[in-house]
Amino acid sequence: MSTKTTLVTGATGLLGRQVVKAFAENGWTVKGTGFSRADGTSILKVDLGNADEVKRALGDLKPQVVVHCAANRFPDKVDKDPEGTRVINVEASRSIAQLCAERSILLIYISTDYVFPGKPGDAPYEADAEPAPTNLYGQTKLDGERAVLQEFKAAGKEGLGVVLRVPVLYGQANTNAESAVNCLVDTVLEAQKEGAKIKMDHWALRFPTNTEDVARVCHDVAVKYLEAGEKSTLPQILQFSSEDKWTKYEMCQFFAEVNGLPITRIEPNTEGNDPNASVQRPYDCHLSTKALKDLGINVATQDFVGWWKREFRAFRH
Repeated sequence: MSTKTTLVTGATGLLGRQVVKAFAENGWTVKGTGFSRADGTSILKVDLGNADEVKRALGDLKPQVVVHCAANRFPDKVDKDPEGTRVINVEASRSIAQLCAERSILLIYISTDYVFPGKPGDAPYEADAEPAPTNLYGQTKLDGERAVLQEFKAAGKEGLGVVLRVPVLYGQANTNAESAVNCLVDTVLEAQKEGAKIKMDHWALRFPTNTEDVARVCHDVAVKYLEAGEKSTLPQILQFSSEDKWTKYEMCQFFAEVNGLPITRIEPNTEGNDPNASVQRPYDCHLSTKALKDLGINVATQDFVGWWKREFRAFRH
């Protein structure tokens, strides 16, 4: 059997790097797309907003699978650049889906738990629950989901368009700023400075999930869906999440404790959303992994505490 090829968008990012690794370790030929950090060999410089560039990459590589990780995924940044966000999160996703559908390429579109309203008492959300995002980031990712599924439906190849929703991610990072979880390590260090006073959310429930686990699931989904083919009736929306439940303040407490640091300058904020803030965050968007389990895909995740303890030990040697 010839080697299969996968193309990973956003391959230089927090999740993309692990997706590249997971497919490569399973014997696939893997190429990534990037923009500012593309090296031109393993990471191709492709402007995803330019359909001709995407078309050329697909033509050159002839992948069986595209994993679309690239997105503007920081809610506060999204609000500052709504037009730019729409281009990458919605329009580029639509164009990639159309090009993949034309060529019978399986597309896995990475989405978010923020497509749900996260009202107290609603979670866990099944994959077919009614989305109702509370912020622009969630809305653009939902619009991206719909665009992807529409394109595959229009081509009569529903079996090849898959959405995978995931929650907040953590893992091996080039800089802590890459992850809304890893960056809390920096917050704890910042809080050691004289005169620091930091308010930290101690209201919204988060389910931090390791990028290596998400990457493994992407690979397993690709294998299963390629076998099933373009006319398959497998579910088009899948969800993956750890069961580790934390507020951001609790994560800061844990990071401080493991490193033997005080947390007195970080103040827990239990009030929920500031009604005047432009980004309204959901309270609890915990995703059910039932659809993946029903497919026989392993939904085990690394233990948050265990992973970070190993990580910090590695820093200390």
